[in-house]
Formats: sequence, C-alpha cells, structure tokens
Amino acid sequence: MKRRQHRHLLPLAFSLALTATGVVRAEDAAPPAAHAEAPAAEHAETPAEPSAGHAETPAPTEAQASSAGHGDAAAPAEALPIVPTTDDSGDTVPYKMLRSLQFVQDSVVLGDHSASEMQRFMLGTIDKRLRAVDPTVFDDDRNVDAALIYAMSGGNPQTLEYLVARDVNGYFDNRVTDILRKYLSGKGLLVGKTLVDMAQEYKDKKIGPYLALVGGNVTIAKSPEEALKLYDLARLNAPGTIIEEAALRRSVAICVDKGMVDQGLQYSQRYVRRFLHSPYASQFADLFVKLLVDHDHDVKPDDVIGILSFMDDARQREIYLRIARAAAIAGKGELARMAAGHAQALSGDNNNAFGALADFYGGMAAIPTDKIDTAARDISTIADKALSPRDQILRAAAQSVAEQVLRQPDAASLTQGSANTPDGQEASSEQAAGGGSAGEGAVPDAAPAAESQSADLQNADPAFSSFVTSSRSQLDEIDGLLNKESN
Repeated sequence: MKRRQHRHLLPLAFSLALTATGVVRAEDAAPPAAHAEAPAAEHAETPAEPSAGHAETPAPTEAQASSAGHGDAAAPAEALPIVPTTDDSGDTVPYKMLRSLQFVQDSVVLGDHSASEMQRFMLGTIDKRLRAVDPTVFDDDRNVDAALIYAMSGGNPQTLEYLVARDVNGYFDNRVTDILRKYLSGKGLLVGKTLVDMAQEYKDKKIGPYLALVGGNVTIAKSPEEALKLYDLARLNAPGTIIEEAALRRSVAICVDKGMVDQGLQYSQRYVRRFLHSPYASQFADLFVKLLVDHDHDVKPDDVIGILSFMDDARQREIYLRIARAAAIAGKGELARMAAGHAQALSGDNNNAFGALADFYGGMAAIPTDKIDTAARDISTIADKALSPRDQILRAAAQSVAEQVLRQPDAASLTQGSANTPDGQEASSEQAAGGGSAGEGAVPDAAPAAESQSADLQNADPAFSSFVTSSRSQLDEIDGLLNKESN
C-alpha cells in the first residue's frame, strides 16, 4: 500500500508546477503517505562546514545514465483535465510539497537521474510558497518541520531567516533555528555540542535524521567517532533515502582516514547493495579503492570479491581497474595483480580496450618482480590509443625504471679506482697508510694542492666564499663563548 501511495507523489510534483502558473487538476490526487524518512543535507561535501545555498545533484556518468529508469524510478504522470484556480489550499501546503521533494531526492539516489531537474524545480517552488504562505499554516507542526527540513535539504537559507524573523507566535524552536542558521552560514563548529544534543532530543521526530546528519558533518573534524554514531543514527532512522546514502558514504570516508578496515568494508557493502546507481557513487568508489590500497594487508581478497559481486559486470570491471591502477602505483603488487586478473576475466576478449587496460595494470604490477623483462615487453606492446594520457605517462615512467634495472653494467664501473704513481704502478699499502719514504713525501705535497683547490673554488664562486667566511665567523663566536664558560 505504501508503494502505491508513493506513486501519487511525482504527479503531485507536476501539479505544483501547474499551480505556479495558475492552474491545478480538477481531480485532487489521493493524500500521499507520510514520508518516514528524510533526505540528506547536501550543501557541501566537506564534512565540517557546509556552504550556504542550494544543493546540486552531480551529473551522472555514462554508465550511471544507462542504468536510470530501473524499478526505482517513479511512474510517469497521467494526463488529467485542468481548470484555472486561485485557491492556495489542498496539495500546496508546505508539508505536502516537501513530501514531493523528498520523493524526488530519494529517486535520484536510487537511480532515477531524470529527477534531478525536478529537484531543482521543487526547491524553487517550495521557497516561493514558504515566503507567501499565511503564518497561521504553522499551527500544524508538520509545516514547521517542513520548513526546517527544506532548509537542510539544499533550500535557500535566507528563507529560514525570513520565517524566523516573522515568527511572532513561537511556532519554531529557537534552539533548532539558531543552530541551523549558524550551520548554514558556515559557523557550525560554534554550535557543534548543541547540535549533537538536538540530534538526540529530536531523534524520534521527522527532523531527527536531518539533525543527526548535520551533527555528523560538524563533529567529524574534532571527533570522528562521535560523527560515526550520528551517521548511524541518521541512516537507521531514514533507510532507503538520500540521508542514508550520504551517511554511509561519509562513514566510509571516516573509516578510510582512521584505518577502520572492518567497519569500512561493512559500510561499503551496505552502500553497494542500496545505492549502486546514485550519482554520488563515483565518490564512494574513490573512497573504497583508497581503503583497499592503503590497508591491503588487512583486506582479504574474498572480502573485495564479495562486496563487488553486488555490482553488474561493467561496474565490477571499472572498480577492479581502478584498484589495479592505484595498487600498481602504490607498489602493492599482490593487490594489483589480483584486481587486474578479475578485470581481465570480466573483459572477455583481451583485444578490447578494457582487456588492454587490465593487461597494462597487470604488467605495471610485475615491474618490481623477477618478471620485469616480460612485464616491460608486454606494456610496451600496448597501443597508445588504448591508454589515457595519464596512463601513457605512467607507462613511460615504468619503461624508464625497467631500462635502468635491465641495463647491462659498464665494464669500467666494475674496476677499482687506483691512484697514479710516477711509474704507473698502484700505490702500496704502506704508502696509502703514510709509511715509508713515499708516504712521507706525499703528505707535504697533498696539503698545498688541497689549499690551492680550495682557493680556486672560493675565487670561482663568491657565494661559496661568503658561506665559508660566515661559517668561520660563527665558529669563532662559539669558541669565544666556550672560553668564557671555562674561565
């Protein structure tokens, strides 16, 4: 029943567009079910301090765009008769408009990237509605929550300022509005502790998941452990929503920074199972690869295979290639070879571009091994067009290293250096030690030669002469201080 009711939400969003132009449907849609979950405040990806302004949904990648329109997408609106109206009641009350925004935002992270434009439209429409609504509408607490959630969902922060300034009846909790205004203005660290307390106090309310996510964003810099708890609270109270997506992704980031491998893998598996088609999935992929490469000794290959098994073949291959490249650069040969092997298996024909990349990264991983000659030969045979400019530079560097390692040593470098004597003979051990008549004669001759060489260097380089003079002056001062202390 809940799914059927949700199918009415997107048509409701279109009805709001009609209302904005002076027309509405003659037949009202069924009241949508209450949205038990809340979307994430995507003001900025920097966890500590968000930037004010609207949230922007990143453009999907080509692979993500091809996956749009799966079962997570909303049903298209049906054509219904419309009649002019000037009535502001009905579906356009703030909390009903917010439900439509929530549904659109959740659809985006579940894979319906066509809803991104509707999200921007909804944010603008709700903004206008909140500024024009009769203040008595906030007698209904659902509309108060809607205004606060709108502000934390990428809405205009100035609209919250507008509403609070005109709140003569005390509809809004001043504690909540104060911390949100500071957070949205980039001063969240000033109210970090208060924000954490508010998140706990409102955890069972509709604004609770939002406050928990915002609290995690603020506390992540000073207390990552506390931020993890808040992100857990947010995602558990808002499953399947944009809030859970953001909380999981940022939890993985904390685990990467703190070396919490087991927890990071658990969060990663949840993310892959739930939000594989999110437009933010590329950010997660970067974090996941970094977790594996930075902590390769603590990660079992079966764990990686198990997590990536929830992806389709194309996405698995992409992630394995990322792992292979990053691991090869970091000198993690075992991990790089494992990832390259799986990428090759998923590429099918090795003659295609993906197979060539897998071969290249596998060869890169073999450069520091006893198979360096074969690896160098293999990577040199890969066509330039199969490699990106970055990978072409990487190959040139690998080839240079391989050439240095494989180059035959110069025969002259294997001989011992010898001191020339008048007879062309090597100096005897006694002469080297300063013994015998030859040694005695060598000492007086060496000193003038050294002094002459030093003088030539000083004359040739004024900077060197200045450095020597300054150093001698400092040594003289130190000697003077030591003499004073001894006296």
